[in-house]
Amino acid sequence: MLTHRLGRNTYLTCRSLPATRFGQKCNNLRWQSTDTHDGLPVTDTNRAELSQKRFWKDVGVERRGESLVVTLDKRALKTPGGQTLQLPLNKTLPAALAAAEWDHQEVLLKPHALPMTSIISRAVDAMVEEKTRAEVRAALVKYIHTDTICFFHDNPEPLERLQSQHWTPLLEWARKTFDVKLDVSNSIMSVRQSKETEEKMLKVMESFDQWEMAAMERATYAAKSLIIALALVKNRISVEEAALAATVEVNSQIERWGEVEDSFGFYLQKLPLHYAIGALQYHQPVEAR
Repeated sequence: MLTHRLGRNTYLTCRSLPATRFGQKCNNLRWQSTDTHDGLPVTDTNRAELSQKRFWKDVGVERRGESLVVTLDKRALKTPGGQTLQLPLNKTLPAALAAAEWDHQEVLLKPHALPMTSIISRAVDAMVEEKTRAEVRAALVKYIHTDTICFFHDNPEPLERLQSQHWTPLLEWARKTFDVKLDVSNSIMSVRQSKETEEKMLKVMESFDQWEMAAMERATYAAKSLIIALALVKNRISVEEAALAATVEVNSQIERWGEVEDSFGFYLQKLPLHYAIGALQYHQPVEAR
């Protein structure tokens, strides 16, 4: 098997991938790297959570059976729920990104810099259960009534142009692909989509597996848009295109007034990473337009 270096001390066993860095805000969760026991697990990572210090030297991705696992000093990383953090063999890129997150922790542990680990854990711990997926679908479908891309403004010119450039094609795609009626508004008043549209959107998400649902959940919350998230999960748009669609209003203000240091810049720098973790299930190219 081929061993490929990903980062400072990160190695991928079984398939080569380019080095990468990854960082983004995520939930502050407990990570485990050894077997669980009755009661509170006694693990090196629990010790690291308390000390907030890096204790491992090497990070890797190994093939174990029909799965890929992320390892810290050869010990399999575990999820907050105590399960081995493992992925299917076709998800080599997310596994490599998760490993790179742990490798790029320096002296102090920074849980907010583990976004891919967070979404993989969500898929492994929760999205395997149909009950959880149903609850998530019910929460996400509500976004269709307040979807970011369903609220248009006629001015100023940069905003109108960017809306037409990034939002109109997505609305047309969703209407055609899912055979739904999507109303838009030119005011701040919310648009109540039809019950039929809501039911069709729920039906679309019922076909999603645990990985797609984890990606769908994160992307919808990041974009505040069910349509953008669907387009991303369905490979209609790239991560970069999703980020641009979700930041139309911010970008229009930047065109008019310029970028405010430590404000817009930080926002724009961080947002594409939210969508990158939404690409967890990606293994196909973006579909032809």
